[in-house]
Amino acid sequence: MKHFCTFWGGVIAGMMIGIGGVVFLSCDNRLTGAVFFSLGLMTIIARGMLLFTGKAGYAAEQPVSYLGYLGLIWLGNLVGTGIVGLGMRATRFGAALAERATELWAIKAADGPVSILILAFLCGLLMYIAVDTYKIFPNDFGKVFIVVVCVVVFILSGFEHCIANMFYGWLAGAWNAHNLLWLLLMSVGNLLGGMFLPFTKRLMEKAGCTN
Repeated sequence: MKHFCTFWGGVIAGMMIGIGGVVFLSCDNRLTGAVFFSLGLMTIIARGMLLFTGKAGYAAEQPVSYLGYLGLIWLGNLVGTGIVGLGMRATRFGAALAERATELWAIKAADGPVSILILAFLCGLLMYIAVDTYKIFPNDFGKVFIVVVCVVVFILSGFEHCIANMFYGWLAGAWNAHNLLWLLLMSVGNLLGGMFLPFTKRLMEKAGCTN
């Protein structure tokens, strides 16, 4: 039952990211789309849903078995984004949204592995900042502000978010061996980027560094 709850929490989170992806693709202005995309992450954090990129950073503080937990969340996110992505293909907006998603994945698929890994790393770093700062910020405005800003920055910068890209992949019907490999590479980059700050903090503490 515990594993099912983890998986289902991932499914719901994937659906929320899918909804964010829908509104992003529906906006002609990238800034506007990026701002509204943040609703997905905000809902996930506030409601305690399970998003791979939201949980990845804490792997630095957990035993190796935590990677299995993350893997189950990742699969749930894949299913959740698929529900929304395939569902939207069946609507009157499907053709236009699929065209935009196809254009996005064409750019990603043509990119090199080093570029993909770096862009995903930076996205993972921002997602950890958003989620962890939300937890510790003392007021609601600050919580909302940091999440929105981190989402806007990663989207406008073109950083790679593996779960958002799952949604675009489902919507575009872009799944093939190459794109699946690139998705896994993005996932690794998001994981490493998310772990960067907590891992660095631990190293500094061991070295006796203080602020």
